[in-house]
Amino acid sequence: MIAFTPEQESFRRAVARFVDTEVVPAADAIDERAEFPAALFRRVGELGYFGLRYPETYGGAGSDMVTYCLFAEELARGSMSLAAASAMQSLMGTYFIYRYGSEALRERYLAPALRGDLIATFALTEPNAGSDLANLSTRAERHGDGWILKGTKTWVTNAPVADLLTVAAKTSGERGMKNIALFLLDRASMRGITLGKAIEKMSVRASVTGEILLDDVEVPAEHCLGGDTGGVEKVGTILSEIRVMTAALSVGLARAAYDGALAYARQRVTFGKPIAEHQAIGFKLADMLTSLHAATLVTYQAAGAIDAGRTVTREAAMAKLFASETAVRITDEASRILASYGLAMEYPIQRYFRDARFLLPGGGTSEILRLVISRDLAWDRATAYGADAP
Repeated sequence: MIAFTPEQESFRRAVARFVDTEVVPAADAIDERAEFPAALFRRVGELGYFGLRYPETYGGAGSDMVTYCLFAEELARGSMSLAAASAMQSLMGTYFIYRYGSEALRERYLAPALRGDLIATFALTEPNAGSDLANLSTRAERHGDGWILKGTKTWVTNAPVADLLTVAAKTSGERGMKNIALFLLDRASMRGITLGKAIEKMSVRASVTGEILLDDVEVPAEHCLGGDTGGVEKVGTILSEIRVMTAALSVGLARAAYDGALAYARQRVTFGKPIAEHQAIGFKLADMLTSLHAATLVTYQAAGAIDAGRTVTREAAMAKLFASETAVRITDEASRILASYGLAMEYPIQRYFRDARFLLPGGGTSEILRLVISRDLAWDRATAYGADAP
């Protein structure tokens, strides 16, 4: 059972009102245009949602992980494109500045980013390095008191519009993951940062994505976040939150697809009755609702464990694996229930179907997550269900 506090319930209602009144009416249009939703993005910043996970000192709200997941779930219910851009801004794009940056960097970059005045992103993936971080080829070489960066990053969320980039680079030519560092790049003040190929996608089309080319970018020493090694470990400190957040996005999208399919099934009449009353469709809806309920439970159980201060590597991997795969199945079943109308652009089901594919690689593919889980197949009941578990 999930028991949200009155404050969390009130927060969810506030986000839901924003989503229903401002995001849902615009969602189809921003997807069709495949343009960054600048106005809605600014609204998310004005409402303070980018700062949920950060202290009030920098304009944040100091909220817990459960509250953050409620935000992610509701926003994904309205527009996965906006949710993807906002997730990057509110977590990966700003976290490393807060955790490892100096006070001066936080004042200059973090506070404006939490207001939505600066757009932030995290650039890790390369053409030949995704899950295989040991194969990173972007290099950072010492240059006086600072660094020079050279390389190519791809599949960078917000790349065409980003003002700030946290970039992972090798600080030596040695293969392996030990000598990886994180660098904060300011697109306005650092020369040599250019946009490469824009990546057109079938899903989250308004979450603009592309390549970033780094050509001898001079980076001050202060912009090396947390030292010239340990980048993989730094990413690891937030990986569970990324996976649980992605699970919450999955729950939100699955909810939207289920609700759309249910509404259609109740109003579509064949053979004298709504198709929801035909067993073939009723059973589909029952399975969809059951899977959605299970995905919700595993997601918020993992979020609650993070708030309790527990290490949740396995639980976060399971939550993201199950919830993202559930979103793919539910959006598929929803499109089947609508039959031909599942292909029609006038219904958002086709958008849900496409957007569900976005959830699979983020935070680790399903195959990588199964590898993480399989490394420790022992099941600790006390950890999973609490100290009083039978």
